[in-house]
Amino acid sequence: MPGPEDMPGPDEGVYPSMMTASATLIGSEGNEIGTANFLDGPNGEVIRIELNPDSLSPGWHGLHLHAVGTCEDVGEFKESGGHHGKVEGAHGLLNPKGPEAGDLPNIWVAADGSAGYEAFTRLTALDSLLDEDGSAIIIHAQEDDHLTQPIGGAGARVACGVIQ
Repeated sequence: MPGPEDMPGPDEGVYPSMMTASATLIGSEGNEIGTANFLDGPNGEVIRIELNPDSLSPGWHGLHLHAVGTCEDVGEFKESGGHHGKVEGAHGLLNPKGPEAGDLPNIWVAADGSAGYEAFTRLTALDSLLDEDGSAIIIHAQEDDHLTQPIGGAGARVACGVIQ
């Protein structure tokens, strides 16, 4: 599977007018565990994530875009705030009142703790993620059921990356 370094950027002439961003993902102990890359297109945004082996526990994990671009409170990652585009009672891709702009499909982590992920979303755009206080991408300890309030039962925040 091609890695983030293989994702075409605007300097390669493939997507000359499209905005790109990235985030280095850190785990709950402050170690670098992977990367997230963002490619903003005319109809939505592609997000690619690569996690190194032994990064997270195997299985499904909730994944959300959060409202503040900080991961400084390592282990908690609560300073990244609530979900990007939070609307009270609207969390979840399956919620009839939602979804929120920060809602994303879950990420599957393999038995060795690694992951490769690609998703497309029309719910947000990079210019809104790269606003004055920035945004973060957060991986949660459990899967998101895409309906339960406020975060789909996804549990603690176990990884964080500042989108830049």
